[in-house]
Amino acid sequence: MYPMPDRSLSRPRAVVPARAMRALIVCTPIVGMLIVGTLIVWALGVCAARAADPPASTQAPAPAANPATAQELPQVVVIANAPLSGLGLPANEIPANVQTVDSGQMQRQQSLDLADYLNAGFSGVSASGSAANPFQMDVNYRGFTASPLLGTPEGLSVYVDGVRVNESFGDTVNWDLIPQAAISTVTLMSGSNPVFGLNTLGGALLLRTKSGHDNPGTGFEATGGSFGRRSFEGETGGELGNFDYFLTATLFDESGWRDLSASRVRQGFGKAGWQNERTDIDLSYSYADTRLHGNGATPQSMLEYRRQASYTPDLTANLLNFVNLAGSQFLTGTLLLSGNVYYRRLTTNSSNTNVNDGYLSDNYSGPPLDCSASPGSVTALDYCAPGQNATGRLTQSTTGAGVQLTDSRQLFGLPNQAIVGGDFSHSTNTFAQAQQFGTLAADRTLIYAASAFNDPTVISLSGGSRTYGAYLTDTLSTSKRLHFTVAVRYGRNAETLAGYSLNTVLGPGFGQSNPLAGDHTFSRLNPAVGFTLTSGEAWTLYANYNEASRAPTVIELGCSNPAVPCGLPNAFAGDPNLAQVVARTEELGIRGTLPGGQALWSADVFHTINRDDIQFVATATNAGYFANFGGTRRQGLDLALGGRAGGLEWRMTYSLVAATFRSAFELSSPSNSSADAAGNILVRAGDRIPLIPRNSARLLLDYAPGEHWSLGASALAVSGSYLRGNENGLNRAGATSAGGAYIAGSGWIAGYAVVDLHASLRLGKHAEIFARLVNLFDREYSTAGFLTRNAFTARGSFIPAPANWTNENALSPAQPRALWAGVRIRLK
Repeated sequence: MYPMPDRSLSRPRAVVPARAMRALIVCTPIVGMLIVGTLIVWALGVCAARAADPPASTQAPAPAANPATAQELPQVVVIANAPLSGLGLPANEIPANVQTVDSGQMQRQQSLDLADYLNAGFSGVSASGSAANPFQMDVNYRGFTASPLLGTPEGLSVYVDGVRVNESFGDTVNWDLIPQAAISTVTLMSGSNPVFGLNTLGGALLLRTKSGHDNPGTGFEATGGSFGRRSFEGETGGELGNFDYFLTATLFDESGWRDLSASRVRQGFGKAGWQNERTDIDLSYSYADTRLHGNGATPQSMLEYRRQASYTPDLTANLLNFVNLAGSQFLTGTLLLSGNVYYRRLTTNSSNTNVNDGYLSDNYSGPPLDCSASPGSVTALDYCAPGQNATGRLTQSTTGAGVQLTDSRQLFGLPNQAIVGGDFSHSTNTFAQAQQFGTLAADRTLIYAASAFNDPTVISLSGGSRTYGAYLTDTLSTSKRLHFTVAVRYGRNAETLAGYSLNTVLGPGFGQSNPLAGDHTFSRLNPAVGFTLTSGEAWTLYANYNEASRAPTVIELGCSNPAVPCGLPNAFAGDPNLAQVVARTEELGIRGTLPGGQALWSADVFHTINRDDIQFVATATNAGYFANFGGTRRQGLDLALGGRAGGLEWRMTYSLVAATFRSAFELSSPSNSSADAAGNILVRAGDRIPLIPRNSARLLLDYAPGEHWSLGASALAVSGSYLRGNENGLNRAGATSAGGAYIAGSGWIAGYAVVDLHASLRLGKHAEIFARLVNLFDREYSTAGFLTRNAFTARGSFIPAPANWTNENALSPAQPRALWAGVRIRLK
């Protein structure tokens, strides 16, 4: 018989006290006192352990009845400490802040998708709608982001059944491709744990999908309500001897609450598995076909006139095919071999309409052009056309594999778990984009200009990456109360790109072809170390130090030359290397239960320094380049308290995130009142990073006095933040810039508080009706935005003279009050 493996939940984090403590003491005197207390408690714990604990057992852990089957069970108390399936570790041996939920908790919350649930229920998380589509949210955790938008600095890694799903072209995360109906457990782990590879700068999000073993039966769910929303989900699962199967599908349609904001989502997921006492094999397939209209931020004056208004429409259409073969095999009673092989192909078609940056541009210095005549050149078309559209097609194909060996034999007579693993992925990317010019209709869609010079292909790119990684993590228990973890990962990433790009910025060099050629290699050894000290079930103290890195992506490498700025992503150039981003995190926390075991609590402080951060430096509204600009810092604390009392389940959280630039740099922001005559602002060390709220608090309540009905509420309060374009925090509404531009925008997004309700009522054994009411008090608030020039009046009419365009806030408004209701049927 063999010990119980678990391939469920989270990921560990690591730590080293010495350096962690020096950096944390800088944060606040309170942190310093906590650290001193940690050292004292640590020393006392070691002494107490030696005096009171019996010697560590020399026997192997008790065997499980069926350990391979146990891999299918969602065990929240056991946390995965590596990407692939393993034995896991008890939560009190994980030196990190760990948050976990299962599918039942997500279902009760009735969230739209995973990003929506993370925003409502996870401490330290905030979501912003830069794309203004509910399936395209930016998820921020402790100031690090997982976003579907190209150009966003991605600082979180996301895994589905051991496969990293940050896309290869820009490390983006597409939430619309992750079917919520297929998720069994979600774990969010803090810190820069190197074991989880690239992009784990601020944390790792680990998802495990359902199987027929732990989700038997058949169910259907239909939902409808506000904004023309119609949704249908179905699932079925079961076992046939050693085989199990699970299938689910989701159909979602919504017209949206804003102009031109419809969404269509089609998702499917299937898994077939075979298992016996020693072996577990799963083959899964994910499919997604989505069309998402995300209209982005809209000038504040237009929103004040009509909240449903949009500036210019955008469309993203994704088509995903994803196959994953995963398995594990006990070689002996203490050795577990795990592995996977996968293939992932994503095709994205996009259409992005914008006001043309070249329209009547001062950058044009050629002979006079007659805009009343038919354009006689590409230059004339760009100069005279007020509207511009970019249509693109991006194909990303990734093949990968991983292998991992878990050894639970004792070391020097002490309980120990060692994991060694490696992974490889090969990605190919092809991207092509064409540009169209014309006038803008009343709804800001493009009216195509009939011209022989229209619709040029401005970029043709092929690129690829090969990523290799090897990692080791070991947890040694010197007593029942004290556990030490060390980890290390070596990663090597090779990026290539080839093709051509046209300079699309009107002015010198406009229309010139730039060859694309690049061959870049990045490698680094990232360490981690940490410990936990526990006192039974009362409390667990932990501390860690860890490092992680992310390599520049193809899009960043191809757009890093200030002399050849590019659209995002409509132009690239062959450029020199950018440096990879390196994050160093120190963390100190304590978690436990109150007497009686009816409440759980936790407190955690963290401090992360990023070196060689990559920033998209805008040179115009729709153009710019990527550059390493120095360092950033994110530090703060997380507090949580929750429990049960009778039929009431409750949870309260508070998070403080102080995210600042640590290096000075210059940035183009002509709509900022502090901009110089050239439209540039100076960002100084200590200035706040935009769109990262400093404070957030949550309250979640669920009341279920019996099995027949339940009522719940969630409240979220988020403080304000600076908009993009106001990185220096010096913009003032009503002022005039050095270039003579009047500034109407404040450069600030206000904080907000919002309350949601949900309820359910069982109708017999198999049926249930449910409802969700969001934004109970119909608050008008926004979650993202930037400073911009508005080419339209508040009513949406185009202003022909650019000199009369206004400089103001562009905001992504949150949805108003809405109600959805549905019925759920479950057949066992």
